[in-house]
Amino acid sequence: MEKNNKAVVVFSGGQDSTTCLFWALKKYESVEAVTFDYNQRHNEEIEVAKEITKDLGVKHHVLDMSLLSQLAPNALTRDDIEVQDGEDGELPSTFVPGRNLLFLSFASILAKQIGAKHVVTGVCETDFSGYPDCRDVFIKSLNVTLNLSMDDEFVVHTPLMWLDKGQTWELADELDAFQYVRENTLTCYNGVRGDGCGECPACRLRQNGLETYLQQLEEVNK
Repeated sequence: MEKNNKAVVVFSGGQDSTTCLFWALKKYESVEAVTFDYNQRHNEEIEVAKEITKDLGVKHHVLDMSLLSQLAPNALTRDDIEVQDGEDGELPSTFVPGRNLLFLSFASILAKQIGAKHVVTGVCETDFSGYPDCRDVFIKSLNVTLNLSMDDEFVVHTPLMWLDKGQTWELADELDAFQYVRENTLTCYNGVRGDGCGECPACRLRQNGLETYLQQLEEVNK
């Protein structure tokens, strides 16, 4: 494992996965990215992922996962389902059952084909919407399962697992990618690049983290 210096990044073109892509580019000699087309609400997400990987010189794979939208209709794949936060212990309408299970499984299959032992994903348990497949215990469990299923030794890396959104902005800054991430990524559920629409749950979370980090910078520089 120490000799293998190649990674696959699960890449959506959003703030978190782009920060992880910069993290991987600093850490590994060879990096490839994989984006999943699951009939998400905005095809713009895939276009942004293509643009960023081209800009950074990263080989990019787009895999068809459209069946997921048929099996698990949700607000990310259906215009007639409203984007809503979960209430009274319910999951948000944006939760896609099995998404990370499938994405990481296919990313690991790709990794095996290209000779990579490292899979990087931007899931986070600190600032998340209650998605069960973003939890650290799930990632560790799946990592074991992937290794057993393919008789191999992959490591699933989660650089953001214990960071809140403010700390994620800080990491992007440390990677000299702060402005790039802010201007070029797409996190917004309404398909607006950069700082987004400012109204959807994803934009509010992103903006709150940004304001927290910028305030910290201001206090440090006083």
